Parts: sequence; structure tokens; C-alpha cells
Amino acid sequence: MKRIFPVAREERRKMECMKYLIAVLAVAGVVVSAMALHIHLMDPAAAPPCAVSAHFDCGLVGHSRYSVFPAITEDEKPGTPHIPVAAIGIAGYALMAIFALMGRIRIVLELARIGFFCAAFLSYIEAYVIQMWCIYCLWSQAIITAILVASVVAVLLRRRRRAASMVSVLSEHVD
Repeated sequence: MKRIFPVAREERRKMECMKYLIAVLAVAGVVVSAMALHIHLMDPAAAPPCAVSAHFDCGLVGHSRYSVFPAITEDEKPGTPHIPVAAIGIAGYALMAIFALMGRIRIVLELARIGFFCAAFLSYIEAYVIQMWCIYCLWSQAIITAILVASVVAVLLRRRRRAASMVSVLSEHVD
């Protein structure tokens, strides 16, 4: 029975590490999304710094009709509001960092799942519709994947800690 409390303390330390790891990853996501937004806001005629090969051109991806939400359609009315996808990424990563630091890992998990599937869809569009890749988008996909994995691990650690806590409480009351 004495062994349970050091295990709980160790689990708490792991949770703290996961919380800060997720926050650092989210800050990296904000930085990458800000760089992608910079490309989106650049003059389309200017050569972006990431036009490196025939398959990688952030300028082409960043100025495509899919770089905003909702995507630009051919029959839309002039003046229809669109939000740059990179700006949505900045907001999403910022929320994940805030909730991670608050210890609200379940919320981070849900945000990471939404972000992962959105990024996967955008990767599909890059691969099969635009047929061009954005380096910043690929970095963002890697970061959101890491946040998703880290938040799943953190939730599992929390469940394990709670189970150990429950065992210790129950073992104290059993004669």
C-alpha cells in the first residue's frame, strides 16, 4: 500500500511534463501558422521563400482558393467573407496551448482531433487537387499529429492515475 502514493506522485509529474510538452508544441504550431499566414498575405506575384521545387510551392498553395474558409467558389457574390486557414490554425493552436497550461487535457484532445482531421483534409487537397505541397502545411500536420498523440497519452496517464488513486482509497476502507 505504501507503493501507491509514490506512483501517484510520479504520474502527476508525468502529467505536468505532458502539459508543458503540448503547450510548447502548440506554440510551435502558432509560429508555423503565422509563417503560412505571412505567405497568404504576400503579393501573389512575389516569390515566397518556400518555392523550392516543382512539388513544393507555398505561394501557390497559400493563394489557392482552398487557403481560405469557406473555400472560394466560382459563383459566389463579391464581398463574401473568408477567413485564412492559417489564421484559424493560429487560433486553434493558441487555444490548445491555453487549455494545456490550464490542465484541461480532454479539451486539448478534442481540439487536436478536430485540427488533425482538418489538416489531413487539407493535405488531401494539396496532394490530389492542387498537386503542390506547402512546407509550412506539412510542418503543421506533423505538429498537430504530435499534439494529438501527446494528448492521448496524457489522458491515458490521467486515467491510470485516477485508477491508482481509487485503488488506494478502496484499500484503506477494506478490512
